[in-house]
Amino acid sequence: MDNIKIIGIDLGATNIRGAVVTGDAMGDIISRRINTKGTEEQVLEDVYFVVDKLIGKDVKAIGIGVPSVVDVELGIVYDVVHIPSWKEVHLKQILEDKYKVPVFVNNDANCFILGEYYFGKAKGIKNMVGLTIGTGLGAGIIINNQLYAGPNCGAGEFGCVDYLDNNYEFYCSGSFFNNVYGLDGQQVFKDAQNGDARALELYAEMGTHLGNAIKLVMYTYDPALIILGGSVHLAYDYFEKTMWERIRTLVYPKSVERLTIEGSELENSGILGAAGLYFDSL
Repeated sequence: MDNIKIIGIDLGATNIRGAVVTGDAMGDIISRRINTKGTEEQVLEDVYFVVDKLIGKDVKAIGIGVPSVVDVELGIVYDVVHIPSWKEVHLKQILEDKYKVPVFVNNDANCFILGEYYFGKAKGIKNMVGLTIGTGLGAGIIINNQLYAGPNCGAGEFGCVDYLDNNYEFYCSGSFFNNVYGLDGQQVFKDAQNGDARALELYAEMGTHLGNAIKLVMYTYDPALIILGGSVHLAYDYFEKTMWERIRTLVYPKSVERLTIEGSELENSGILGAAGLYFDSL
């Protein structure tokens, strides 16, 4: 990783952000608001704007994370969340033709766990899962020191698994408060910070559901470490107790004893993880 310069791009719901990553250091971030209602080419122009500011003759590769399903081998992006015109974008080929360096494209949740693996708390951990808990519930999986995305980039979509009368994402994300009780999640968080008993009860309930989701993760992948990211992980103290109560009902107590769950402390994990796509390819 030393002295190799990789451009990491994090394409979000409203903004695209990028930086040059060299070793463990990240350069200045270039950001641009995305024309989410624009045509495919207009949104590509937003991508070009950021890359143009970062590209240089010493850049080895470009990594980009997107909130969608990706054909990882071909770098084709399908049905990007919040960008209706991006139904099928051959992003890898487009960027490689334009910038003449290798380009790696993957889902944003996969980039999150790669960021943790190469630059954060997950360094040196062979098997782990990253859960991004925000408006939705996403996941990235590391198996035997390598990202596992599946042939359709669909591995780790635990949030889509049926649960109760809906799915896990319905109950295990920041949308839980609105989905079930018609409440604003940010307001519930503020109330919990102020010690409001009802808000704390709601977080305890969400923790129970999240604990059940983590049991699903344990039964399928049995990771040594789970990293929690996304905005909801900042409320960890409010749902930790009930979450662990459910996890401890796992039928394999030794797995529970060996499991570590930590909140992410890595800033700009999306950018760093996108750069990490290059190292994962090696």
